Amino acid sequence: MPGVRLRVDYRRGVPSADHDLGPQDLNAPAGPRARLRRDRSPEHAEPSRFIPHVQGLRAIAVLLVVLYHFWPGRLPGGYVGVDVFFVISGYLITAHLWRELSLTGGIRLGQFWARRARRLLPASLLVLLFCAIAVMSPYLMPTSALQNEVKEITAATFYVENWYLALNSADYLNHSGSPTTVQHYWSLSLEEQFYVMWPLLILLAAWLAVRWLRRGRRGAVVVTLAVVTVASFVFCVAFTLTNPAPAYFVTFGRMWEFGLGGLVALIPALQVRGRVLSFVLGWGGIIALVWTAFRFDGQTPFPGYAAALPALGVAAIIAASNTDRWWYPTRVLSWRPAQFTGDISYSLYLWHWPLIVIAPSVPFWGLSIYHRVALLVICFVLAWLTKRFVEDPVRRWKVLTTRKARVSLLSSLAAMVLVAGTAGAAWAVNAPAYREGVQAIQQVRDNPPDCFGAAVVLDPSCVGTTFGDTVLPAPGFAGADKPDDDGCFVQLNDARPVECTFGSKADGAPSVVLIGDSHAYQLLPTLQRMAERNGWRLTTFFKGACPWSTTPLATPGAFGDACTQWRHAVTQRLEHLQADVIVTGALATTPFAADGHASAHDAAVAGYRDAWKPELDRGAKIIAVVDNPVWETDPNKCLRTRAQSSCTGARADVLVADDPLKAAAQGVDGVTLLDFTDAYCDQTTCFPVVGGADLYRDQDHLTVTWVDSLAPWYEKAITGALAAR
Repeated sequence: MPGVRLRVDYRRGVPSADHDLGPQDLNAPAGPRARLRRDRSPEHAEPSRFIPHVQGLRAIAVLLVVLYHFWPGRLPGGYVGVDVFFVISGYLITAHLWRELSLTGGIRLGQFWARRARRLLPASLLVLLFCAIAVMSPYLMPTSALQNEVKEITAATFYVENWYLALNSADYLNHSGSPTTVQHYWSLSLEEQFYVMWPLLILLAAWLAVRWLRRGRRGAVVVTLAVVTVASFVFCVAFTLTNPAPAYFVTFGRMWEFGLGGLVALIPALQVRGRVLSFVLGWGGIIALVWTAFRFDGQTPFPGYAAALPALGVAAIIAASNTDRWWYPTRVLSWRPAQFTGDISYSLYLWHWPLIVIAPSVPFWGLSIYHRVALLVICFVLAWLTKRFVEDPVRRWKVLTTRKARVSLLSSLAAMVLVAGTAGAAWAVNAPAYREGVQAIQQVRDNPPDCFGAAVVLDPSCVGTTFGDTVLPAPGFAGADKPDDDGCFVQLNDARPVECTFGSKADGAPSVVLIGDSHAYQLLPTLQRMAERNGWRLTTFFKGACPWSTTPLATPGAFGDACTQWRHAVTQRLEHLQADVIVTGALATTPFAADGHASAHDAAVAGYRDAWKPELDRGAKIIAVVDNPVWETDPNKCLRTRAQSSCTGARADVLVADDPLKAAAQGVDGVTLLDFTDAYCDQTTCFPVVGGADLYRDQDHLTVTWVDSLAPWYEKAITGALAAR
C-alpha cells in the first residue's frame, strides 16, 4: 500500500502525483535530484517542486504493519500503519484528480482506472498466484485450510476481501485461529473501492457546482468531501461501538481517512510553510504515530474514535512541508533509507504476510529471532525484485499504454480470472484428499486405538505405550477437527443467551450445563456424546472471549458490554434450569479489568467465585477445567514437516502458571477442579502430540479427537458430582 514521489504546483496550492500515484505507488526514483518522466497529459505536467517526505512517511507506515505482524507483542498497535496508508492515499489521489479537473474541466475515468490497474494489479496478482499455487502443496499449507484459502484468494482477486471478512465476522485484531495467506488484502480491496468511488464523487460535486450552484468547483468539492468525511467518521465511531469486528473492514467506516487526506490536498491553508508550525506539526504527528504503535493493542476499540489520533498525525506530517533544516521531519523522512523503503513498500506489504503464514511449515525453519530477521530480509529482497521486474516494466508496457483504456481494463480482468481459476484448480486437485481426511477424523473418533491420547499419561495400564510417528488426526487435517457450527456459539457483540440442548429429553433426566468461551465450547462434542450415552440433559451457553464470571472484561465499548449482558441473561436462565452439574472452562489469558481489586488476576478469581456462588447455594456442583497450553503459532505447521520431538514448547512459554480459574476453584466446597496439565506437559516441556493424538487444531484450541481421549476422566468427574447431589 505505499510509496510515491510528489511535486507541488504552488500556483494551485496542491500536489501533483507523477504517474498518478496512490498509496500503493512506489514507482518514482528516490532522491531529490531524480528527474521524473514527462507526459503530454495534464496530470503529468512538470510541477515546480516535489515532496519526498510523503515517500518516507510510506516507509514508516509499511514498517509499522510489517513489524506488527512479525512481533505483535513488541509493537501491539502497529496495525495503525494501514490508517497511515489510507490518509496518504486520499491526499495523493484527490490532489491528482483535482489537478486534472482544474486543468481540463473533467476527469478521464477510463484512463484513471486503467493507470490504477497497470500500477497495482501486476504485483498484487503475482502474489495471489503464488498463494494459489502454495495452497496446492500439503507441505506448505494444511489441507484443512484449503476451503478458506480458495474463498479468500478469490475474494482478494476481485477486491472484495474486506467485505468477505466483514460478512464472516472475522476479528482482525483478536483473531485466535489460522488466518489465510491473503487476509491482508482487505486493505487493498478497500483502496480499490476508493479508487472507483472517489473520482465519481469529485465529478458529481464539480457538476453540481457548475450546473446548479453557479459557484467555484473547488469549494463544492471541498464541501462534498468534508460532508463525506464527517458522515463516515460518525458511522465509524457508532459501528465500532456496536459491531467492532466488521467495522474494521467495511468501506463506509474508512472513507473518512481518505477524506482527511483529500482535504489536506485541497485546502491551501493546510499546506504549512512556516518554520515553527511546520516543525511542531511534523514531529507532533510522528510522536502520535509512535505513541499509538506502542500503546494501542488488540483491546483498543478500533477504528472508532481511536483511529482519529494516527490519522490526524499523518495529516499533520503531510501538511508540514517546510524543509529548511536537516532536523525537520520533512528532511529526516527524505533520507535515502526511508525513500528506498517507501519505494518498495507496496510489494513489501504484499509479500510479508504470506511468507509469515507459510514460513513455519517450511522444513528446518524455526521461529527464533534469527529466523524472523532472515525472513524479514527475504521480504525486502522479494519486494525489491517485484518492484524492479514486475511493477515498473508492466506499468510502462507500450502494448497497454499506447492503446485505449479498455485494453488495460480487459487485460486486467483476464488476469484476475486466471488467478481465480488457479485457486479453483487448487481446490479441484485437493478436494478428494480433503474429503478423505475429514472421513479419517470421524473414523478415529468412532474407533480410537487402544491406549490412545491422554490414556498414555492418565491411565496406569497404558503408561509407556508408544505410537512412534503416528499422529491422528494428521497435522494437515487437524484444523477440521472441531465442533460443528450448530449456531450455539455467539460472538462479538451478540449478547443473546443462545441455549442449546442435547441428550435426554426425559423428565427428571440429570441436568448438566456447559458454560463459557471457546475453550469451553471445544468440549461440546465430547460431552454431547456422554450425555447421549448416559441419559443426561446437556444444556449449553457459549460466547466467544466471554468466560462465566462477574468481573468485567478489560475491553471498553460494545464488546465488553455485550459480554456483561450475556452473563446477566445466562444467570437468569440458570435460575430456571435448576442444574445439577455445571462444567465451565475459559482462556487463561482473558483480559479482565481490575474492578477495584489489587490486580486483574485477583479480580478474575473473585469474579469466578461470585458467578458460581448462587448455583452452589442452590445445591449445584461446579466442575472447573484448567486451561490448556496456548502456543504462539499452530503446532501443526511444524508437525507437517518435522519430527514430533522438534515441535515441542517450553512449559514456561506456552502454559499460564497462574490460571485464575484454577485459583478460584481451589478450596471451594462443591467445586471440582479438573487439571490435565500433566497430560499436556512434563516438568519442563509441553507437547503437541500425546499418545498418538494431535492435540491442537490451531494455536490454542484442542482437537475433538484429543478431548475425546479425555472423556473417561470428564465422565468420572460428572458422574461423581451427580452422585454427590
